[in-house]
Amino acid sequence: MPLLSVGAAFSFLIMMFNLPLPGGTTGHAVGAALIAILLGPYAACISVTIALVIQAIFFGDGGILAIGANTFNMAFVMPFVAYFLFNFIKGNSQSKKRTYLAAFIAGYVSLNIAALFTAIEFGIQPLLFKDASGLPLYCPYPVSVAIPAMLVPHMLVAGFVEGFVTVLVYGYINKTSPDIIDKGENFKTKPLYGLLAAMIVLCPIGLLATGTAWGEWGSDEIRELIGFIPKAMENGFNFNSLMPDYTISNIPEVAGYIISAVSGIILIFITFKFINSFKRSSE
Repeated sequence: MPLLSVGAAFSFLIMMFNLPLPGGTTGHAVGAALIAILLGPYAACISVTIALVIQAIFFGDGGILAIGANTFNMAFVMPFVAYFLFNFIKGNSQSKKRTYLAAFIAGYVSLNIAALFTAIEFGIQPLLFKDASGLPLYCPYPVSVAIPAMLVPHMLVAGFVEGFVTVLVYGYINKTSPDIIDKGENFKTKPLYGLLAAMIVLCPIGLLATGTAWGEWGSDEIRELIGFIPKAMENGFNFNSLMPDYTISNIPEVAGYIISAVSGIILIFITFKFINSFKRSSE
């Protein structure tokens, strides 16, 4: 359970490091591949799902109505692709080079597969949801536009970042707390919490990336892109989170970002504490 909470915290924090992507959009690493390699795909599914839900509810990141799609892509598709690809490439080899190569490829490929699923989900919307005049109710771009718009930036930038993050943190854990990799028990916790603390301090770097992630446009942005606001978006669901986009009123942006990171980690640990207590009471 402690490893699940640390995994969720890592995923939450790494997604705060926004990256500038080709085309003027932004993206981020997910950390799902690393968690899947270390703890298994089912554990990664739980950890990343909780990180995504807390992001959406408390910080308005990702969207309430998109939780199902986001968890499917990043907390299901990505961990299982990464886990099986890593073990297929690594095999029974004890070579560090092969292990790190397998970790990099698992991170790179799994993120791009998740991006492909996301693009398909965007691209089928104009086919499935139209108004009486044939105009799209939601995302206006077909599969022929959505797939290259999502995959090209992820294949050129975001996938490499996910791969490098997977390798670097895997190597860090292998040196500082190898029992996690070998047994998953009797592990050292200080290196893990030290890593989270460093990420909290550095997370304002994510503020440097400007631009909106592809498909996450607001009403004004989509009007500029296509000349009108799809009806379902114009009169759609509205949810006001406590700290929208990791900001806090009347507090400098950098400080608000760090406070949001700390708050998110606390919420994650509380969630897993509650799950663990419920698990023990039911046994």
